[in-house]
Amino acid sequence: MGDINNNEKVENIETPTNICNERCMPCDEYLYDLSELFRIFGDSTRIKILYSLFEGELCVNDMSALLGLSQSSISHQLRILKDAKLVKFRREGKSIYYSLDDEHVKTILCMGMEHVEE
Repeated sequence: MGDINNNEKVENIETPTNICNERCMPCDEYLYDLSELFRIFGDSTRIKILYSLFEGELCVNDMSALLGLSQSSISHQLRILKDAKLVKFRREGKSIYYSLDDEHVKTILCMGMEHVEE
């Protein structure tokens, strides 16, 4: 195996599709999408809903009782969270159960809380 000399130009290194220049600045479209994601996290009611789903799935009625919010308010915020792909749902008979979409959501919240606690 040959070693790569530091002076050699390395070919075939792919630039991620969301990067639009050599300084690793994401394209405007991705920056907009990222700012929209953070906007979703800018509402304390939505944060409470997300935290309530850390341990597992809940229905709107359970979230309402746990958080002391109306079912209407919970449903409205869940629609926003679903549209942002932060929560998912499954139907069981007439009931709908919500859960975090994936571990990334929990990681984002935990990292944010770490930052706040510093």
